[in-house]
Amino acid sequence: MARNSVKITIANPHGFCAGVERAIEIVNQVVNQYPPPIYVRNQVVHNRFVVDSLKKKGVIFVENLDEVPNGSVTIFSAHGVSQKVRNEAKKRKLKVFDATCPLVTKVHVEVDKLAKKGKKVIMIGHKGHPEVEGTIGQLSKNKISLIQTVNDIKKIPIKSNDEFGYVTQTTLSQDDTKLIINELTKRLPSITPPKKSDICYATQNRQDAIKAIAKNCDLILIIGSKNSSNSNRLREVARKNQCEAYLIDSAKELDLNWLKGKKNIGISAGASAPEILVDELIKYIKSHLTSKNIKVKIEQDNTLIEDVRFPLPAELYQKDHLTKH
Repeated sequence: MARNSVKITIANPHGFCAGVERAIEIVNQVVNQYPPPIYVRNQVVHNRFVVDSLKKKGVIFVENLDEVPNGSVTIFSAHGVSQKVRNEAKKRKLKVFDATCPLVTKVHVEVDKLAKKGKKVIMIGHKGHPEVEGTIGQLSKNKISLIQTVNDIKKIPIKSNDEFGYVTQTTLSQDDTKLIINELTKRLPSITPPKKSDICYATQNRQDAIKAIAKNCDLILIIGSKNSSNSNRLREVARKNQCEAYLIDSAKELDLNWLKGKKNIGISAGASAPEILVDELIKYIKSHLTSKNIKVKIEQDNTLIEDVRFPLPAELYQKDHLTKH
């Protein structure tokens, strides 16, 4: 690049995944088709902009179902919920729409199958994350254990006749889980793995896209909220590939000092970050640089094209279909 020019490379794919698009569409459809109030347990997806936008439509976000009046319309977030939460919702006659990502549901099904075969389950994930809490909550505590690091493997209680299987949080880094899985299988050689990796296709695709541009960038900016696991992993992947990287919610959080001396800037977004935030960041950077007589070239790095779509719950689809026809 010329001395007075900067190239901005947009990693692709980036932003919304099929599970997030489905979850947000479910909330929007419910808001359109049912009278208020509409309650959502936990943030439907981990993004401040999305949550604030839905609040403006009258959606009420709660952490626990005891904040929801009996019989109310309630939506479960994309991260999934425990069996205890489902039972409580049924007991209180809540009208539930389940926005759980189908890939998270796949993990829940795996956990159930392992338990029915009499196996204890080990989950690889981050303690306290809603997806992890929901998955662990599929079984009683003595049948499922959480490990976050290789060191946690030593703490797993093992009896002579125990059989095990494992699952993983969908938004982890495949590189990080590989090390844990290798050590886990050393200690438990007969442990049953998932038939197919639990790491979400979108999570992996966005990480691969970061790897593809990192070698040519001296700065990578990730759009995503601090509580978004997959967004944090993107920043980690960039840094592990020797590239300076920051996670920001929007252009408002950009520190212009980060841009000083940079000639190749990469931009991506977590799976729960809307495209409008990416556009605003690019516009903001371009405006700042051009005001300093620096030419800006924008390129798309199309590492992979995604075309995955998940259907809405049948009752919403049918009602929406009848409305349109």
